[in-house]
Amino acid sequence: MYDIDQGALLIDGKPIDQLNLTSLRDAIGYVPQEAFLFSDTINNNIKFGKENATDEEVISAAKNAQVHKNISEFTNGYETILGERGITLSGGQKQRVSIAGAIIKAPKILLFDDCLSAVDTETEEKILKNLSQVSAGKTTIIVSHRISSAKNADQIIVLDDGKIVQQGTHNQLIETQGYYKSLYNKQLSENTSHE
Repeated sequence: MYDIDQGALLIDGKPIDQLNLTSLRDAIGYVPQEAFLFSDTINNNIKFGKENATDEEVISAAKNAQVHKNISEFTNGYETILGERGITLSGGQKQRVSIAGAIIKAPKILLFDDCLSAVDTETEEKILKNLSQVSAGKTTIIVSHRISSAKNADQIIVLDDGKIVQQGTHNQLIETQGYYKSLYNKQLSENTSHE
């Protein structure tokens, strides 16, 4: 979205500014924190990621995003028309429909920008388990303030005030005093007190 002013951003070893912008954007499945949905059917919102998708592909993407059951409960199912900006869906349902739209196109790069913030931890766990299969062999970047969303990543980068303060695997980071471990302990105690 923005040109970098220092350093280099490489994709497959090539500087990003040397890549065809249309091809690059086609290779990315992006889900923002604030899901944007069109005033159209749920089916067409998911198909926005892949216009020629089959009904089976739409259902599979919705299942992987843990939203198929919700959609099936609507009177018109996948043909349910969403109101302006998807106001007929809850925040978590909007996020999950957006996730389905990103994964249906089978992109080479998946970018999830805190898009699980409106779902409960049990649903989040199921989505992340499905995503680990969907994203096999792909680059997946998950931006999150929840440890549960990041803990299975090959590489975790901890930012504080826009600067990298720690990086490593979950196990390495919880063994080291620092921001990640304190956040992990805080979230662990919050989850325990809610049970």
